[in-house]
Amino acid sequence: MMSFLTSFVNGLSLGSIYAIIALGYTMVYGIAKMLNFAHGDFIMVGCYIIFIFSSNLGLNPVAAILIAIVLCTLLGITTERVAYRPLRNAASPLAVLITAIGVSYFLENLALLIFGADTKSFTSVVPWAGISLFGGSLQIQGITIVTILVSLLILIFLQLFVHKTREGQAMLAVSQDRGAAMLMGIDVNKTITLTFAIGSALAAVAGALLASAYPSLTPYTGAMPGIKAFVAAVLGGIGSIPGAMIGGLVLGIIEILSRTYISSQLADAIVFGILVVVLIVRPTGILGKNIQEKV
Repeated sequence: MMSFLTSFVNGLSLGSIYAIIALGYTMVYGIAKMLNFAHGDFIMVGCYIIFIFSSNLGLNPVAAILIAIVLCTLLGITTERVAYRPLRNAASPLAVLITAIGVSYFLENLALLIFGADTKSFTSVVPWAGISLFGGSLQIQGITIVTILVSLLILIFLQLFVHKTREGQAMLAVSQDRGAAMLMGIDVNKTITLTFAIGSALAAVAGALLASAYPSLTPYTGAMPGIKAFVAAVLGGIGSIPGAMIGGLVLGIIEILSRTYISSQLADAIVFGILVVVLIVRPTGILGKNIQEKV
């Protein structure tokens, strides 16, 4: 029983990280109708920024995370303007996909040139050891508790931001009908850029939590979590903020339980198998909606 509870809590922690990454995916897709497959590499960039300022320069971890958030936000804005904006109106989805893969390879190879391929040891940004329950039978690490709480706070913030602020209302308008939003005086370019900025900031936060929970850092650190978070976004209903949260948590729990009770080698196959099943059974995901367009 304790083994199951430990695995379940670890699944919630991993799922919370997937959820934060998936929220970045779903924000960008929901507003811009574009999938930023370089999102996982933004996570890696955030990790290296925190590593440099915290481990190498001795800066306070909180300050290092804030710097990473700012720099990743600027990276997201720059990527949107340079790589994605020229393709937004005229390009096919294939061209957008090729561009995203190109951005991803560029960031990974740039990291290889700067930092090398050696694995760096990442120091956790959460020094708290955690708590013990049931007389010490269940140990919950501090990073696990912080990760779950941060993901919930981000979910609440995004929900309030989208539904209660002027900028959030503009995002909803652009997501529903870009042409009508322009006629209403909404700056579509500014709104989409803001969406990329928020998604990139979330990538930095996810990177700090991911590298703290799994303390190794390479230029490919964000690649697989980014892909799995995309699966989580599809599972929850891509474009839905609560759906991304639910999809991330469900996927994290399934992955950890699969590693514990089935096979660590098959865990990834099970995760991607879920994507296939969802696309066949319910392509819109758990909270996704079918949208019928009238011609």
